[in-house]
This record gives sequence, structure tokens and C-alpha cells, in this order.
Amino acid sequence: MISAKNLTRNYGSFTAVDNVSFTIGDGEIVGLLGHNGAGKTTIMKMLTGFLEPTGGSVTINGCDIETGRSRAQAHVGYLPENCPLYLEMTVAGFLDYAAELKGIANGEKADAIKEAIAATGLQDKIMAPISSLSRGYRQRVGVAQAILHNPKIVILDEPTNGLDPSQIKHMRALIKRLAQNATVMLSTHILQEVAAVCGRVIIIDRGKVALDKALSELGGGSRLLLVTDGTPDVTGPILSALNAVSRIDTLSSDGKATTYGLSLNGQPADEAAARIARAINNAGLSLFALHTETRDLETIFAEITAGARAQEVAHA
Repeated sequence: MISAKNLTRNYGSFTAVDNVSFTIGDGEIVGLLGHNGAGKTTIMKMLTGFLEPTGGSVTINGCDIETGRSRAQAHVGYLPENCPLYLEMTVAGFLDYAAELKGIANGEKADAIKEAIAATGLQDKIMAPISSLSRGYRQRVGVAQAILHNPKIVILDEPTNGLDPSQIKHMRALIKRLAQNATVMLSTHILQEVAAVCGRVIIIDRGKVALDKALSELGGGSRLLLVTDGTPDVTGPILSALNAVSRIDTLSSDGKATTYGLSLNGQPADEAAARIARAINNAGLSLFALHTETRDLETIFAEITAGARAQEVAHA
């Protein structure tokens, strides 16, 4: 449904998006995750045809966006960041205007507006001025205009930005409903949004794709975590004597216990754990914990973006 190849966008000497490539299939919910300024909005603007790339290409449902921009955009519903609306209009008036811009035939317009209002829960706000709506309802109006033409692809830029917890809950439910009939891509810098609604995450770090994986593939780690009262000078030789351990990383210490990350030498984790536990006990040390490392989305995101934060501090 969406294909980006070597997508690049320069602003003078600054590269906002750097050689980004990915493909999103039919029915996926994909989160585009990254710190503010990572390049997420620039990528979305290029995917939707509102910004020309410096290099690379975008294909939307088989249509090259450079040579067939109008045909490609006809497949896309887009909610830009900050949800630009005409505040003096009523909800019904704005959606009627948006339907005109999208080229929806007069005979189909009423049904399209009715379906969009029902999908976004705006029935009680049809005749209300947009200026009178809360931030959450304004976001719903923005989504309603995005889905008026029943697009195959829905692209949402920071859809929960500025919403309160109740409004976020409603927006998450709405995104899941949209995904029943469309491919959905949303950008955010909030980890919980990706974990709550997405099946796949693409992490952007300083304009590059740093990770592209299904959320279901992120949980497992390749190391064992050992917590013991043995200090590194004592524990290190004990573990090094085991063929099961190829590398020992000292992760933290509170004075009473030290946590080690143990990379394994190809041996199954359960077998290695049994040997390590015996060795620690035989040495007379206390074994407080020994388990497989779990790396969740928060841990992975922190690892990936650590370089960006260090760079920001260096230039501060």
C-alpha cells in the first residue's frame, strides 16, 4: 500500500530525512516513532504529496506520487499535525466543504458525511461551531475529514497530541476502528501510543530508520541478567571459567548487589542459567536473581536515541 525508497529531504545543508526506505502492507497499523525533530512529520508530508522529496520515491497503492500525485492522494486520508480547521465553521459546514475539495459527488456527499460523523462520534456536535469544541473533538473533526472519501490509507500526524487521558482513550479506539477497513500509519513521540494501537513500529532517529520491526518481535533478549552480591573482581573469574558465557557486562551496583548482563556462547539459556546458578552457589555468593533479559519498546527506544540526546547536550 505504501512504499518509500531512499526518501531524502534536505533544507539547505541540513538533512531532515536521510535515505529512508520502508514498505507498509494492506491492513497494517504502523507507528512512526521518534523524538520531536526526528523527521517524522517531514516523512508524512512526503508520503502524502504535500512536500517534494530531495531524493527517492513514494508509491501509494501502486501510484507514483511524483508522476500521479492526484491519483495517489485520492487513496489517502491525512490528518496533519495541529489539526488545521476553520474555527468559524460548524462541523457539518466544514465537512461539506472538505467533501467538495475531495471531489465527492453531490449525490454521495450526504452519505459520506453521515458515515464520517458516525465513525468519529460527532453526532451531537454536527451544528456546533468548531471554535466551541474541545481539543479532543477538534481532533475527531480532523479525522472525519480525513476519512470522508473512504480512503484505503489513513495517515495521522500526532493524533493524540494535547489530548487528556479520556480523549486519548477515544482516539485510540477510533484508530483501531479505522484499521478494520484501511491501512493506518500514525506518527508520535509517545511510546504508549505505539504500544496501545500498533502492530509494527518504525523508529526514526536523526532522519534515519533506526528500527523497523513488529512489536511482537521486540520482547526477547539475548542475554541473561544476573544479580548477586559478588563484586566484579570476584564474579568475573567465576563466570569466565564457564564456557557458556562469552561476555560479562557490569550494569549496575547499589553497594549490596551487582547486576551483570551475560552474553551466551550459543548454549540454550536454560542450560546456561543452571550452570551459572551452580557456580555462584558453589562460590558461596548470594544469588538474588537470574533471568532472561527483557527489552521492551521503552528500553529499545532509549538505546537508539541515546546518541541524539548526547549530541543535543554537546551542542547546548
